Amino acid sequence: MRFDASRNQHVLLSPEAILVLNPTGAEILELCDGSRSIAEIQDQLAQQYGEAKTEEINSFLAELINRRGIEVTDD
Repeated sequence: MRFDASRNQHVLLSPEAILVLNPTGAEILELCDGSRSIAEIQDQLAQQYGEAKTEEINSFLAELINRRGIEVTDD
């Protein structure tokens, strides 16, 4: 993930595509640092915004996993 100044948005780069992220998507990815579980990411977002829609976060992360934009391990 990086900030694309020409788009003024964060993007996730892959060999096949560029995924332009909205601010919430970028924040979710910033929290995906290898030390937090998905539940911890949801908790962090809920603390920041007062709520976090679990199904939307799960859907977003599932789509990124399917596109091979992120990798989830059992560690």
